[in-house]
Amino acid sequence: MVSLVIDVFLLALLVLIAVMVVRTGRLYAVIVMSGAYSLTSAAIFVNLDAVDVAFTEAAVGAGISTVLFLAAMAYIPADEKPSQNRNFLAGVICFGAGALLLLAVMDLPSLGDAMAPVHQHVAPRYLAESGSALHIPNVVTTVLASYRGFDTLGETIVVFTAGLGVLMLLAGATRTKRVKADNRTMAAKTARPKANKPKTAEPKSATKIARTKA
Repeated sequence: MVSLVIDVFLLALLVLIAVMVVRTGRLYAVIVMSGAYSLTSAAIFVNLDAVDVAFTEAAVGAGISTVLFLAAMAYIPADEKPSQNRNFLAGVICFGAGALLLLAVMDLPSLGDAMAPVHQHVAPRYLAESGSALHIPNVVTTVLASYRGFDTLGETIVVFTAGLGVLMLLAGATRTKRVKADNRTMAAKTARPKANKPKTAEPKSATKIARTKA
């Protein structure tokens, strides 16, 4: 009962943070509240005994992502550009998708049910072979590093590539090229009127004026 109360409280906190993110126009506040959202999600995973997922969510969602977003704030305005258009169709779609998810959750087995189909498929084999066949005491490590090792390797490569791309953008490699191109364009535009400017008549010297009078 206590676990259920904690889950309901954390879910209500997630909804409150999401509403605050949508309503605010300050990007710095959005970043901070997004980190709080990830941290609250990690607390929910801990309460559900999924410590490995909670650790990943806290490290990536509340840690690395928040730092990268704060670094990106150096290149963007502090306030969100106000929008005059309100897309009600998008809101209807979001509420409809949320209602379908709630209906799907109601059809799930009870939390911790040992006779649930997901626990009767391959989980007994993992529990039986983790220590005897693979000599790994942690079953979660067995699943991630052995049974689905190629999948984990692919996920690691994807995350590494995404992080590398973000670091390249924050390092200013593309921004520097764009600034240089803009500077060249501006220099060409400023030099063009000087080239087309008509030449003014040079003042005649005193010798030329005397020769003209003579």
